[in-house]
Amino acid sequence: MRDDDNLTAARPSFVSHLECSMTGEHYPADQIHNLSRAGKPLLVRYDLPGVAKTLTKDALAERPPDLWRYRELLPVRDAGNIVSLGETMTPIVRMARTSAKLGGGEILVKDEGRLPTGSFKARGLVMAVSMAKALGIKHMAMPTNGNAGAALAAYASRAGIKATIFCPEDTPEVNVSEIALQGASVYRVNGLIDDCGKIVGEGKAKTGWFDTSTLKEPYRIEGKKTMGLELAEQLGWEMPDVIFYPTGGGTGLIGMWKAFAELEAIGFIGAKRPRMVAVQASGCAPMVKAFEDGVEHAPRWENAHTIASGIRVPQAVGDFLILRAVRESKGFAIAVDDDAITAALNEMAREEGFLLCPEGAATYAAYKQSLASGRVSKQDRVVLFNCASGLKYPLPPVHNTLDRHKPIDFSAL
Repeated sequence: MRDDDNLTAARPSFVSHLECSMTGEHYPADQIHNLSRAGKPLLVRYDLPGVAKTLTKDALAERPPDLWRYRELLPVRDAGNIVSLGETMTPIVRMARTSAKLGGGEILVKDEGRLPTGSFKARGLVMAVSMAKALGIKHMAMPTNGNAGAALAAYASRAGIKATIFCPEDTPEVNVSEIALQGASVYRVNGLIDDCGKIVGEGKAKTGWFDTSTLKEPYRIEGKKTMGLELAEQLGWEMPDVIFYPTGGGTGLIGMWKAFAELEAIGFIGAKRPRMVAVQASGCAPMVKAFEDGVEHAPRWENAHTIASGIRVPQAVGDFLILRAVRESKGFAIAVDDDAITAALNEMAREEGFLLCPEGAATYAAYKQSLASGRVSKQDRVVLFNCASGLKYPLPPVHNTLDRHKPIDFSAL
């Protein structure tokens, strides 16, 4: 086995067609698509009986531990179109001290900050860019709160594709700088991510760029679903009881739900599913309101604000898919305030030595709230998604100094 086997080996492709997520209408694969005629996300469908006959758990276990080990369930047909920066399987880290302190069940954190460009956005964008390469797309554009833009910039440069990216004016400086440094044209916009998205949509007809916005193309979701494939494999094909997922556009939550259905169809898991919990910030919680109101579509959240910029998405094109996954799994949607996010981040860093990003900290805050309210039991094994490296965000300043020329009071140190 060579380390690059997954990237170079010829493996059979099982993509059959694309399907409108709302109407079920079929669309041909191997053509450029954005939304369906109904204006809804398109989902990639596979010949799953064919996958079941070809792929075994033993064969999978022999492959190098990266995202591309699941080639039979991914849309890139020709290995020559894979645009990789080394998408490793991300570790699952047990939080034993925290679990013992809370008196709850096992707490597992899937640390997506280990991926290229330091966030889980690499999963979606490596697939979108690889498919753009396969389909001959020369210019991609997207709105971003930071991490998705960084991933698009890196993979587009790797593929020789031009990238133009728009972000809210208060996007963290590190994100804007890495986007620019990795070769994309990036612009700060005096608005929120959906305002940036409107610029991408308006520019499509005038410039010919491809709109790579969340769920407005079919392939980011296929990359994000690898979180679910990995999680199932890493847990020995057993499902956890609850997954807490930081939800903005919701691609990962939708993708994992799709992954679990595909894994059951090929006989790798049974019918058991984790309860899916969509975690939002109280300053931007359209999914929570829609969930509580019992509706399938979430109106735009006005004056959206939160320190967890990655989940500051006032309106999601895949709202009904997020809400369906949450309801079908008997999960729920929950909002946490910024103070709880900050406290959760500080607590996990000090007590476990684990630096969460703000969005990841929101999942821990949500778990604590849910444990206290009884929505999650003390026996539940839970998975929290830390979606990016905490090092990509502003950290608190430290003011302690020591003058080496003066006597040092070591007892005070």
